[in-house]
Amino acid sequence: MKIGVLALQGAFIEHIKILRELGVEAVEVRLPEDLTGLDGLIIPGGESTTIGKLADTFDLTEPLRAFAADKPVWGTCAGMIFMAKDIGRDQPLLGVMDVVVERNAFGRQVDSFITPIEVSEFGGEPFPAVFIRGPRLVEAHGNAHVIANLADGTPVAAQEGHWLVTSFHPELTGDNRFHEYFVKLVAEEKKG
Repeated sequence: MKIGVLALQGAFIEHIKILRELGVEAVEVRLPEDLTGLDGLIIPGGESTTIGKLADTFDLTEPLRAFAADKPVWGTCAGMIFMAKDIGRDQPLLGVMDVVVERNAFGRQVDSFITPIEVSEFGGEPFPAVFIRGPRLVEAHGNAHVIANLADGTPVAAQEGHWLVTSFHPELTGDNRFHEYFVKLVAEEKKG
């Protein structure tokens, strides 16, 4: 199994490290040809406008859309924004997942926080979600469904088929359950 991590900007190194700890071949993706041979892709946190503009600059947006049509993709924080069909403003987006997202909904950098969340797909212990200028998942439509909420009911993670999005940064927690879950999605898709 080979999973790429979009490495245009943002927290891509942390994702690569965790994937490798899980025994997965992980590679950085910067150009369209880097998608060749991948079984899945993670779009990390960072700055969503910058990620979108750089994807356009390197002629990566359309190849990413084509890849996402067939393969699992997971967007964390800015990656969630980039994958959403609707963010209420104009900026370059992949626009593949039927979710509405509000940028920077949890405040500025100084308002960052960690909180335990219940993830329906995990059961057991709550997941320690790290929010850093995180987006809010406003709505999930069609086949997209919420898989995690804050204690007040605010949705913070969703899945639509082989696509996954999280408002927070699982790569900063020391808890690999989200990465394990994504690797499982990739493995199931690969089996076909």
